[in-house]
Amino acid sequence: MFSIVKFENEEKYINDFIALKKKLYTRKNNTESTSDVTRILTGTHPLSHYFKLDKFLIYDDGKVCGRFCFTRYPDDPVCYIGYYECVNDDAAASFLFESAEREAQEMGYSKIMGPVDCSFWIKYRLKINLFNKLPYTGEPYNLDYYLKQFTDNGYEVCEHYISNYFTKIEQPDPKYVKRLNEFRAKGYEIRSPLPEEFDKVIGEIYVLITRLYSNFPIYRGLTEEEFRQVFNDYRLILDMRYVKMAYYEGKPVAFFIGVPDYGARVYNTKNIINLLGVLKRRKKAEAYVLPYLGALPEHAGLGAALTGAMMVQLNETGGESIGALCRDGKISGHYAKVFFDNEYEYVLLSKEVTHP
Repeated sequence: MFSIVKFENEEKYINDFIALKKKLYTRKNNTESTSDVTRILTGTHPLSHYFKLDKFLIYDDGKVCGRFCFTRYPDDPVCYIGYYECVNDDAAASFLFESAEREAQEMGYSKIMGPVDCSFWIKYRLKINLFNKLPYTGEPYNLDYYLKQFTDNGYEVCEHYISNYFTKIEQPDPKYVKRLNEFRAKGYEIRSPLPEEFDKVIGEIYVLITRLYSNFPIYRGLTEEEFRQVFNDYRLILDMRYVKMAYYEGKPVAFFIGVPDYGARVYNTKNIINLLGVLKRRKKAEAYVLPYLGALPEHAGLGAALTGAMMVQLNETGGESIGALCRDGKISGHYAKVFFDNEYEYVLLSKEVTHP
């Protein structure tokens, strides 16, 4: 018999919440940081004051078989379901979603959207738990039956994203290199920051994405101090050769950030073996994830110039690359399409909540 438990900070339930993820995934594809999730569940994350979190577990005869959270924001009419995990059982999933809708009804919400884990946009993309096959660095990973569980229970796709897998670049596309040279001739400085410029660049990127990403779904603004506090984790994993900044008249106007593909090991660097693996791959990775590209609209064409700079870098080091989570309609999702080898799709779903 199924039952639902809404919990607060009880240790037993927190342990069950985390244990279900470890039961369903292997170490290679578990992209959840136990320490981060624990801070979220206990309200001790530095950004917890921005939202209200309701935490739920589903049990089948005393054994945990499902979990989810509602993230709620002040003055937002949408309730966000996330941290979703469930066994491969239609009855369990049906009970979970029916329970979720009932809870949303009681809270007065008219729409549920998900899967969305607390949307910290400071990582340059929506913190959205989507559906894909390969756990690239910074990209979510879910079991392949989750999409069906959502759609079988009344959810419909409302946003669509792609990640593009690139083959090794044997020679940079002359069109993009030409655009790079054209912008440099106009007085633009396009370069990789030095490692000692990390703190300076964080501030510059904060200003840029505050303008550029505000139209994304589930966007939440942060203070610069909060941005720096969370983004500081990237100090360990960034190879600054794959960070490209563009300046015009001394002011930052665009950025393109790549991250070595560490796989799931980057989510648990407290493990010494994982940490050593991260440090080794930072020096020389087989592939690079390219999720963060943005240019101020008054500098049209600068994104293509930065793409040219990244192509040159990839050509020098010989790594493959993955353009991660590009929203449909964004031109950055189609730069250098000639190099695409494969494409992975992601979705965000929603459901209208019926009220008696």
